[in-house]
Formats: sequence, C-alpha cells, structure tokens
Amino acid sequence: MKRLNLRRSAGIGVVLAAVATLVVGGAVAASAAATGTVKTAGDPLNVRRAPTASATAVKTVANGASVTIDCQTAGTSVTGTYGTSTLWDYVPALGGYISDTYVYTGSDTRIAPDCGTGTGSGQCADACAGEGQYRSSDSHFLVYDTDADGYSAVVAYWLKGGAGPFYVWNSGGEGTTVDKAVTVAKGGWVFYKVCVANYTTAKPDLKSCSDGITDFAA
Repeated sequence: MKRLNLRRSAGIGVVLAAVATLVVGGAVAASAAATGTVKTAGDPLNVRRAPTASATAVKTVANGASVTIDCQTAGTSVTGTYGTSTLWDYVPALGGYISDTYVYTGSDTRIAPDCGTGTGSGQCADACAGEGQYRSSDSHFLVYDTDADGYSAVVAYWLKGGAGPFYVWNSGGEGTTVDKAVTVAKGGWVFYKVCVANYTTAKPDLKSCSDGITDFAA
C-alpha cells in the first residue's frame, strides 16, 4: 500500500522549489499530515533516526499504535506487513522514521507530502557511521558518530544565498554526539548533507554524503 517514492531535495538549485505549498506530482498540501496504524506481527517497530534500516533506532512504537505522519521520503528497501518498499514515514512525535511497509492507512496511494522542508534528519550513504539532525527550534546541529570506522562524522551546510559550505564536526569517535549552535535567521533556510571525512581545518574531502536536506529555523 501507499507505494509512491519521492526523494528529498538533491542540491542547492532546488532548495527554493522545496518551499512551495504543493508537492510536485503529488498535489498534496505541505501541511497535510496524515494518520496511520502500526501493523507488525506483534513486536514493537523500530523508529530510526534516518530513513534507512541501518540508522540508529531512537525508540520503538507498539504494534497497533496510531501515528501522525508529517511527510514521506525514499530510503532503503524494507519488506514488511504490506510488501516491499523504499517509502519511509516521518513521525515527529517519535523523533524519527518508520518503514511505510508496517503502516496501515486505508489507502493505496501516497498520503503525506514529500519530506525535505522543516522536518527530518539524515545518515551518510553506504550505511556509514555519521548521522545528523538540524533542530529548528533553536538552530542547533546534532552530529552523531555511531561506529569506530576511522572517519569523523561531519555535517556540511549552506545558508540562504548559497553561503557555505560550513561544517559541524564530530571527531569524538564511536557513540558520541556533538550539539552545536549555528546562526540561521528566523524563518531562514539551511541546506545540509551528512558525510564522513578525516578531520581538517581546511576544506575536507567529504565521503559517503547523504542526499541534501532542507530545513528552516523556527
């Protein structure tokens, strides 16, 4: 059910388009959150920090629980109660994503806007150890390093007008988190990618970057 896969903004050139009130192709209002019911074989469902099965599980949600889906995005493929899909649902109340294959909505079509503006978090590509999140309420980046892989987790970000890239590093190693305030004008946007790299004060050689994510300062 609900199998239409759309992706986040992939570059700075499409950031401004992401603020439109309608999602291209879906014609779903950007504020039109939806509800669903978690359906598993009985076990709790993992809520992931990013829309991939390898991302950190930030908590679980019980089978049969009702959830409010803020938006949907493409991630890794998962086989669940309702088949196989790359579609993931972002649930703000749970602080992360759940695979749409475990969510019943009563519809065979996409039910919420595409993620990418004002919501979410990301993981670097190739199942690497960097995870990042922009906290819009107070304009902070949280950068997580989940594995001792020899690289530092890093968020590269750009501001309105294309200023950047700027960097927020986590070079503390496995299991650490960096929480750093960044200057973004209220209502202004920030575009970022989650990557890994060797720490440097010069321009880093970014590796395994996630797709670009657009967010806004509240």
